[in-house]
Amino acid sequence: MKNIFKPVLAAGLVLTASVPFLAAPAAAQQIAQSIGVVSLPAAVANSNAFKVAEQQRPVTYKPQFDQANARRDQLTAQLKPLYDKFLADQQANVAQATLQQQAQQIQQIEQAGQRELTQIVQPVALSRAYVQEQIEDKLDEAVQAAATKRKITLILDASSGAVTFADAKYNITQTVIDELNTLLPSAQLVPPPGWLPREAREQQAAAAAAQAAQAGTATPPAPAPQQPSGR
Repeated sequence: MKNIFKPVLAAGLVLTASVPFLAAPAAAQQIAQSIGVVSLPAAVANSNAFKVAEQQRPVTYKPQFDQANARRDQLTAQLKPLYDKFLADQQANVAQATLQQQAQQIQQIEQAGQRELTQIVQPVALSRAYVQEQIEDKLDEAVQAAATKRKITLILDASSGAVTFADAKYNITQTVIDELNTLLPSAQLVPPPGWLPREAREQQAAAAAAQAAQAGTATPPAPAPQQPSGR
């Protein structure tokens, strides 16, 4: 009897041992199918809200663009003779102190002009930050919706550099874009008066909190020592 059951037991052991190896490829395939890769900056930049805003901004802020271009041309015309004289004096071996003075003058004009141009186009920069923040506010929801639609449980961010290569079938960026277009078909182009980007608001809040904490923990003046009562 024992000899009869030995081949059967042996076959059973081989079958049992082989099950994990047979199941491994299927499990690996199932895990791979639940992974997605997304480029969040690409999703934002390719959303309808972002692209429409980019098309509208030069029209809405045309006065600022025109003013900046005109001022840039003025600065170029102002700096050109100074550049030419500096180069000519440099070739003529003019004293180093004179060249240094000319270079400082050019640098001061350039820096002041750059500050002026930045101030002129500040509304444009605020508009771009405002639109991007509106889209980013919907980004998490769009990613979660895309994961649900594609039945994905793990999403890797390609823009972080952690993903070296991924097959196109794992890329869910377009799915995220589609969800963004549904959640935010268009964005407001002009921010409300006094609006600041999120980073600036957070810095202000942190500064206010630190100031409040410092005021709350200020050491009160020590009470005057009590005089011993005479007897």
